[in-house]
Amino acid sequence: MSAEPPADPARTPAVAGKARRIKVALLVSAAVLAAADLGIKALTEALLFNGATVDLGLVNLKLLFNTGVAFSLGADLAPWLVIAATATIVLAMTWYAVSTAPATPALSRAGAAMVLGGGAGNLVDRLDGRGVVDYLHSGWFPTFNLADVFVTVGVGLYVLGTLLGSREQQKA
Repeated sequence: MSAEPPADPARTPAVAGKARRIKVALLVSAAVLAAADLGIKALTEALLFNGATVDLGLVNLKLLFNTGVAFSLGADLAPWLVIAATATIVLAMTWYAVSTAPATPALSRAGAAMVLGGGAGNLVDRLDGRGVVDYLHSGWFPTFNLADVFVTVGVGLYVLGTLLGSREQQKA
């Protein structure tokens, strides 16, 4: 007669339920951010014609289409190649973020949601073959969009959350 090993606390229904809620919250947050980005892009396209500018002070609205990636790099590549590469990156990042979310600090999860939302927004925007809709223009920096802001800020939050989280673990 053998005794059963002690239950692994990480595998209890309560812990599994919490992990599932964290993963769902991450994906829902990313979807909401992607939808917001795509909605603003659609509104921008409806209100501005290509190259038109609306002066808002420090940042202007100017409708442009970027067929490349960051800073228009790769603009001469075939659209299907840019779409395939972007999709691969977004899918890999989604898998990683979801699989590690329960063990990741909340600040890093917020950053991951922003990166995934921005990446998904730009990916969906590319699917029509025209490129990504860019509309925030400063005159001294390449024109960008809200998805780009999400990705940039999200990376910063992810790194900051990871650094602060590892510092907290070292104290414990």
